[in-house]
Amino acid sequence: MDEIEVSLTGSGRGPRSEVLAVGGGNSCETVRSLLPRGLLNSCPAGVASCPASSCPFQSPRWPRLTLLESVLLLGPRPTPSAMEFSELIRTGGAQAKLLRGPEVPPLHGTLCVTGHHLLLSPGPQATSDLWLLLLRSVDSIEKRVSGDSGTITLRCKDLRVLQLDIEGVEATRDIARSIEALSSLESVITSFPFFYRPKGLRLGDAWHFHPPERYYKRVARETNAWRLSEVNEDFSLCPSYPRAVIVPRAVDDDALACCARFRQGGRFPVLSYHHAPSGTVLLRSSQPLTGPQKRRCAEDEELLWAVLAGARPGARGFILDTRSAQAAKQARMTGGGTEARAAYPGWKRLHRPLERGRPLQESFVRLVEACGYLAQSTDCWRSRLEACHWLGHVKEALSTACLAAQAVEREGACVLVHGAEGTDSTLLVTSLAQLILDPSSRTVAGFQELVEREWIQHEAPTFLLFLDCVWQLGHQFPLSLEFGEGLLLALFEHAYASPFGTFLCSSEKERCLCEVRTRTHSLWSGLNQPKEQRKLRNPLYVPSPLAIWPSVEPQSLRLWQGLFLRWTRPNLQR
Repeated sequence: MDEIEVSLTGSGRGPRSEVLAVGGGNSCETVRSLLPRGLLNSCPAGVASCPASSCPFQSPRWPRLTLLESVLLLGPRPTPSAMEFSELIRTGGAQAKLLRGPEVPPLHGTLCVTGHHLLLSPGPQATSDLWLLLLRSVDSIEKRVSGDSGTITLRCKDLRVLQLDIEGVEATRDIARSIEALSSLESVITSFPFFYRPKGLRLGDAWHFHPPERYYKRVARETNAWRLSEVNEDFSLCPSYPRAVIVPRAVDDDALACCARFRQGGRFPVLSYHHAPSGTVLLRSSQPLTGPQKRRCAEDEELLWAVLAGARPGARGFILDTRSAQAAKQARMTGGGTEARAAYPGWKRLHRPLERGRPLQESFVRLVEACGYLAQSTDCWRSRLEACHWLGHVKEALSTACLAAQAVEREGACVLVHGAEGTDSTLLVTSLAQLILDPSSRTVAGFQELVEREWIQHEAPTFLLFLDCVWQLGHQFPLSLEFGEGLLLALFEHAYASPFGTFLCSSEKERCLCEVRTRTHSLWSGLNQPKEQRKLRNPLYVPSPLAIWPSVEPQSLRLWQGLFLRWTRPNLQR
């Protein structure tokens, strides 16, 4: 086992020491895995005792770097436990053939496993580039051995299916075990975003783009009925909410603390969107904890009364529950429940059930399976597509969002959206309603702010359903979104496996504990580079102050081919 020990200081932090280790003597290969993707044509073999005969990256195309240059490229990084990665890497490498899809030629070369990547080098004589796969993107792995070789099939979170034909049974088993172990590591701070140091970006860039304070300034210009509260500064009220939230000015912080104790997970009603033309608002929360005893909370009732009082005179409110009436009733028996009509005058409850959790996951899995049967007859494939009911979920999500948006704009009502936890389906509705109503949310910067502000938890596959619904809006209104399909695809890929830290952790409290904002790069810093922006923007975009009202008729909703068929039909016209 070769090791490289790097001691460094930087960014005002004390000296650090880190051991980078890999199995089989290919020490330079692990260092390469930590380099920015754009610098993969530079091999730091010179920083370790790596025999030239065993280096899989030996080539005139890869200049040798000094130790100092390598440290500068790698940058300061947190220290994982000394041998954590090396103990999980069971092989130094093997000869393999990579099959990436029906219309992509196979790639032959040396396959290696590092702490964060699976990579294949085609060799010094090849014209193709190094192939790299972030291990966190592996969703499932299947291993088969036969004779003196084996096959590993990787199903990835970005819907790719990759096949590796590997020389040697033992090498196949070792690589499969390494991938399984490394792709399922639970530690956040040993994930790749804490090691990723791309050229041209600085830590801290873009994390300040979309703070709650920025949106509050916009709301404050439109109304003085709301204030920015830091009652959650230490996350003691709600770990999933940010430190600062926008709440009615008439409600003090002590009352907010009582509201938090009355709502599941502490997610008390907060402002999502203020609709200036009607003077009404869109809020989100979790369910009230009324329970079988039908408990009440005077402060919670006061908060929702203050919402109506701060809106236009005579405004009424709708509580849009994303559960069925029966599900809400059952929740009361286990401590949850709904807002009692008598306790919340001026508010009317509506139930619009949206699937979440296992049913939605199963629908998504069936859709992915159906997309693998394109070779069958058109009727058979359409039958499979309809049976998965994915477009039915798209329809229900858009219909519910339209209902919320309609109540705000056309009826001049305030709307509170919640299900049980006030995450997944709640965020789906509030986010889509804002896209329908708010022209600024349809710009590149506004959409980024919406995602950062609303999606406190990026749960799969609800976030994918949200992106699909946004794609449907762009398909039906090709001039109305400043961004194109490229941004939606990028968000899909980065939400579930990314070198950036934007989608790490499941709550704002966890992000702070892990120092995500100071020790990883923001996705927006990468996507907002001029070169990337040119690819992500919609050239047909024409700004409009009007709301966009999508059709949810079956003939209007389409399969998002650019996502679901991009690996099986990469040359398909979108």
